[in-house]
Parts: sequence; structure tokens; C-alpha cells
Amino acid sequence: MATVALSYASAVAMTVTALHSNASSATAAWASAVVDNTSNLYVDALVQVVLDFANTAPANDKAVYVYAYGGIETGVYSNPVSGTEGDATLADFTTNAQNIRLVGVVPYTTQDEVAESSPMSVANAFGGILPAFWGIAIVNYSGAALAASGNTVKWRGVTIA
Repeated sequence: MATVALSYASAVAMTVTALHSNASSATAAWASAVVDNTSNLYVDALVQVVLDFANTAPANDKAVYVYAYGGIETGVYSNPVSGTEGDATLADFTTNAQNIRLVGVVPYTTQDEVAESSPMSVANAFGGILPAFWGIAIVNYSGAALAASGNTVKWRGVTIA
């Protein structure tokens, strides 16, 4: 009987230039550049975010929401994301359903903290199958802006060996 094991690719840092200094908002999001999975054929991607908050007390939901977007072909992604790193505008996520998929929540409970998420499965957000093209969107609804630096979003591809 063959042994089946998971194999992890090296961690990849996403460009987060537009994530820095993001204000707390129910409609303003940051979106990553799209990741093309058509060559590597990963079965999953584990995402981890590290967010450095400005020196402001928690308010609103006291949390940051991490979403995934996807597509089956290049250039066609979950609305309203374009596939380019930068800002995206959502319908107010506190009162409207979103076309992007919730991957995880990062609590902001202590003023001026650096919050590290747990690893989050992107495939899980899509019913267990990683799309051919995918990316991350982050909505900061913590009550505090993010710091001007020190924020990171990294991912690792997962294969079955």
C-alpha cells in the first residue's frame, strides 16, 4: 500500500503595498494580485497574515476579515476584485452578502498590537478545491487603521506526494 503525504512549497510573500495604512471600513478592502495555479497544480494554499495596527483602541467588529477570490480562467475573477494588487470596494459587508469567500477572521483585541493569524485554507473556502486562479482580499473592520509598514500576507502551496 502506497503512503500518501502532504508536501509544502516554500512560503511566498504577496505584495502588500496598498494594504499598509488601510483604514477601518465596512466597504474598503485590499486585494492581492491573482495567483496562477495552472502550472503548480496545488491542491490547497495556506495563507497567513500578520497585521500591525496603529495605536488606536479596538472598535466596530474588533476584527479583520480575510476573504478569497477565484476564477477558472485568467482575467475573470470574483466580483469586485480585478486580480491586481490594490484597493477594492465592496458592498457594505456588514449588511450585504459578498461574492468573495470568507477564509478567516483575525481578532484585534489589544490597542497597538501586531496580530498574527492562524494558517487559513483557501481551498476550504471553495468547497475543498483550489481554483485555477485565486487571490486574497482583506477587510479591516477593527476600529483601527493598519500601520504604514509591518503588514505581511504569505502563502504556501500544498501538494499530495
